[in-house]
Amino acid sequence: MALVMYDLDGTLIDTASEIALAVNATLMQYEFNAVTEHQVKAWIGHGTVWLMQQAWPDKRDIHVQATWNKVMENFMQHYKHVVGTMSKPYPTVLDTLIKLKKQGIKQAIVTNKEEPYTSKILEQHDMKGLFDLLISGNSLPYKKPDPTVVGYCLEALGETKENSLFVGDSEIDITTAKNAGVTCWVVPYGYNAGRDIAQANPDKMIDSISKVSEFFNQ
Repeated sequence: MALVMYDLDGTLIDTASEIALAVNATLMQYEFNAVTEHQVKAWIGHGTVWLMQQAWPDKRDIHVQATWNKVMENFMQHYKHVVGTMSKPYPTVLDTLIKLKKQGIKQAIVTNKEEPYTSKILEQHDMKGLFDLLISGNSLPYKKPDPTVVGYCLEALGETKENSLFVGDSEIDITTAKNAGVTCWVVPYGYNAGRDIAQANPDKMIDSISKVSEFFNQ
């Protein structure tokens, strides 16, 4: 047996448009100007709280717990209504996941997106049943780039770092995997705060998720 761990946003599914919609609905609710989808792409990766903090114009509100709790409550309501509705899996993703599942390869999601959004977006795209484990940003006391999240995944699924692969799109993913001693491949089309992911020195760049099967044929 072997294991592939995947990041979600920007790796398997392009989610930026619906996240931007929820962010802007929240901003407009407070009569703030909208942000661009390009900006939102640069903020994806650390979870929704951090993302909203980047988008929020009045940084003083972030430090007032009651105010910020209400902002996030409103954001979550907006996001709940749009998650999975505008996003799209990247080319070859679904076919590759199905292929590896049939081959008996274990597959897991390791994302900083919180539950229940992780599950809902996978359900909307008929992908949830393809994974043996889902680890979201609020599943554990720690999250990426803490490598402990990868160690937890390996232990839970009974696999070793030597026969496991992490596939992502950001420097966060590379740091997490390398610190956990796991090989990391990345796709170039994701978000990564708008920076060239090649500069983060992944173990390998792949132009398509379909290349993941090559790892198990080496």
